[in-house]
Amino acid sequence: MRLKEDYKRSGYFWLPDNEDKKIPGTLTISDGGEIELEVVGLFDERIEALNGRDDLSRIVGHVEKDGLVTLEDCFYKKKNFAFGGIAKSFVHVNKVLSGVAYDKDEKVTFHTVTFSVEGLNEWVGISGIGVVYGGDYRTATISYTPQDEIIYNLIGGFKLHILFGYTLPGIPATTEAKITHKTYLKLSSEEARGLPDFIHTLHQITYLLCFAVDATVTISEVLATSNEILMEVAEGKSIPVKIKVFYPSQPFSEDLPKIDIHRMLFRFSHIRGNAEEIFNNWLNAYSEIRPSIGLYFSAVTGAHKYLDGKFLALAQGLETYHRRTSSETLMERSKFRAIVAKLLWMCPKESRKWLKGRLQHGNEINLGRRIKMIIEPYKSYVGNSNQRNKIIRGVVNTRNYLTHYSKELEEETVKGADLWVLCQKMEAIFQLHLLQQLGFTKDEIQAILTSNHKLKQKFGEI
Repeated sequence: MRLKEDYKRSGYFWLPDNEDKKIPGTLTISDGGEIELEVVGLFDERIEALNGRDDLSRIVGHVEKDGLVTLEDCFYKKKNFAFGGIAKSFVHVNKVLSGVAYDKDEKVTFHTVTFSVEGLNEWVGISGIGVVYGGDYRTATISYTPQDEIIYNLIGGFKLHILFGYTLPGIPATTEAKITHKTYLKLSSEEARGLPDFIHTLHQITYLLCFAVDATVTISEVLATSNEILMEVAEGKSIPVKIKVFYPSQPFSEDLPKIDIHRMLFRFSHIRGNAEEIFNNWLNAYSEIRPSIGLYFSAVTGAHKYLDGKFLALAQGLETYHRRTSSETLMERSKFRAIVAKLLWMCPKESRKWLKGRLQHGNEINLGRRIKMIIEPYKSYVGNSNQRNKIIRGVVNTRNYLTHYSKELEEETVKGADLWVLCQKMEAIFQLHLLQQLGFTKDEIQAILTSNHKLKQKFGEI
């Protein structure tokens, strides 16, 4: 997750079942969500604990500025015994819940999780700010109209809310009058759910935004609420406590993304008429073709340091995608089973197990056939027949070489700048198929191909 500045808080920490034993420490959260707790001393300083296994599944603390915090799924990274002196130890923390202290076995559940995503303002494109200039452009009237939240029902019982926050100028505004507008997302559930359930869906929505804006975007400002954890704001009136959540979310890029509305695959305005269907199609696709989606994002989010790794992820992703969406085989299954049975009958008994293993995947089509079928719906954008065959051979030979490093294939592989161009085309083809999974029609995909500058570049039309 994105942090505008590193989080560093000093305080006291203890195990929830041993509140009398509090030790000083410093809680640090770095950009990306990596969390570390540095403590002076140990939570258990008995000599018997020297080689024992500590239960640090939950640590509670009280830190400067933020008050109570709960640290989840912790373990010692470095454990030092002082033996009468002073020693520091370091604890890895998986999640921080700031603003609340949970008991040892208390269940952590929420009803809402609100979060922001980079590029969300530009992708949604809805603002209540209006500016009207005078005829001579020496005067201007600036207004703001609060925007109503938009709610969609998601599969699995969640609701997705698109929220609009704003601030208005203070009084008096003599030298500056500032209005800010920001778009947020919220997942809500009528029944209390564990944080992992929220995070699972939250990440799928974030990856959808990565796909839509064609850039690696990261979440930030995660706030959770529970209808069971309330604070009194007036006599007889209570509201849920806003609990800040920190954890190392994915995707994450150290570099801030360059958000350009003209290079997005699609914006919210393009899908607003059937947005609920689009969101749910994506969640369904994530469940049906999850491995191929994971490979696609590992290739496009910079997870692979070298071009070879990116190519292999795209090749494997496309192959896996076709396996999950097509039942095509070399021949009818009944015919193949008859051939296998005949071959096993004729095979010496001591070799039948070996032959059966070799024939297990014998009815599957090869990678070249799969790539050809994937290209087929969009072949006019890939090139003529010779160009398409060149791409297929390049994908197959390069994948086989980088997988097996056979000397016979070394001269047939695609390298250098040509490999980068091939990866761009594979990425573009992958994007068109994912648009199809989302429910975009052929005409809508054609419109995207015609207007999207970045997609044209990938296909080599510019």
